[in-house]
Amino acid sequence: MNSRRLVTVTYWLSTFGALAVILLIYGLWLHVNPTTVALTLVLYVLIVAAQLRLRYAVVASVVATACYNFFFLPPVGTFTIADPQNWLTLLTFLSTSVIGSRLSQTARDEADQAKASQRELEVLFSLSREFLRTDKLADITEALPSLINIAAHAQGSTLYLLDGDRVFQAGEQQISGIEISHFRQLALSLSEPEVLSDGTVHVPIRAGVRPRGLLEIVGLKLSQETLRAIGGLAAIALDRVQALEEIARSEANKESERLRNLILDSITHELRTPLTSIKGAAGTLLMSHVSAEDQRSLIKIIDEEADRINQLVGQAVEMAQLEAREVHMDVQPVDFKEIVAEAKENSAWIWGSHPVEISIPPLPKVDVDPNMIAKVLCNLLENAAKYSEPQSPIRISAEQKGGMIVAAVADRGVGIDPLEQDLVFDRLYRSREHSQKKPGTGMGLPISRAIIESHHGTLTVTSQRGYGSVFSFTLPIHKN
Repeated sequence: MNSRRLVTVTYWLSTFGALAVILLIYGLWLHVNPTTVALTLVLYVLIVAAQLRLRYAVVASVVATACYNFFFLPPVGTFTIADPQNWLTLLTFLSTSVIGSRLSQTARDEADQAKASQRELEVLFSLSREFLRTDKLADITEALPSLINIAAHAQGSTLYLLDGDRVFQAGEQQISGIEISHFRQLALSLSEPEVLSDGTVHVPIRAGVRPRGLLEIVGLKLSQETLRAIGGLAAIALDRVQALEEIARSEANKESERLRNLILDSITHELRTPLTSIKGAAGTLLMSHVSAEDQRSLIKIIDEEADRINQLVGQAVEMAQLEAREVHMDVQPVDFKEIVAEAKENSAWIWGSHPVEISIPPLPKVDVDPNMIAKVLCNLLENAAKYSEPQSPIRISAEQKGGMIVAAVADRGVGIDPLEQDLVFDRLYRSREHSQKKPGTGMGLPISRAIIESHHGTLTVTSQRGYGSVFSFTLPIHKN
């Protein structure tokens, strides 16, 4: 005997058992009047109606009426009714029992419907709350089936998007190419949710009248209105994140264009000085009365200013490549001391004008592009030398903290105003105090931060006016 049949038999036995107990108590022991028996039986029927379903209460009403007539209405022991008034009593008792049973069943049905509506509202609320937490299209398409499974307690969900014939699943069911074609047909043809005989639900996702895709949900029992609302929420969520991404792309394009113009203006401005020097030196060289010593001086000016122009152009190109993520990183496990040695070789003039102290204990290797990190170290060393007095010390240090190596370049230079410590990493930003005194483009630190961040690290500064600055950056330790 299965569990459902066992429950049904138990309900019937308890219903008739309770009636038998009432009849035995009143018939054999208490010997009360028929009115007391009738009221007790009405109470019994109402209790059955409140605890069980309508069919149990109706059958209990009919059986209780028959027993009341047989055991308590004269002539007792027969179904004959001697007094005509007892007909009215009997009909009133039966009507009261049936009406009470019906009202109780109606109240139970309304309570069940209210609970179901509450559950469906909770499902919609949970879905809408989770949808609002995500601002990326890739994240929401990956997470949407799982969110539906969790919020609606479904066995499995599949999201199909017409854009690219993409399928996202939560569950163990595998989707074949034939099913994808079927999804495409359903997404284009369905306008209302479809419930199959096996309990699978197909919910179309539409933006207005334009189909966007389809939701296939297994093991979900919800009303048509709630299913339509789920499809609408999914469409709104997809449109929302797509609109946000389009706005972000538009803003990024505008910002990129603005920065391009700023870079062009800055380079144009910075190029004027070396070009003027080169033009003046070349013009002087063309004069016949220039001495050999002056010629060497003028040629040196041309050479230095040409190097400056080359540096400006190189930094502009490098910044553009970093912004476009077109720089190839050759990441490999490297000893940080080797990076310091390469930086020393590339900026040997700093070691000639400043005492550089290197404090690096034995450390694990780091996963980096050594050339790029050496370039960052050179930028920091050049800034330290540029904004420090000659022969003032510069210190390079490194230590391990968790899964990262923290490296630092410290100087005893002029320091950075607290209000400018975050601004120095902005592209093309230069301190007003030093922009006229020290040459530069304002691109060295932004390029360095972009390189460090591409290695999943951070570049920060701690500084105090008149006491110097410490630029620190983190690099990931190589994992064997």
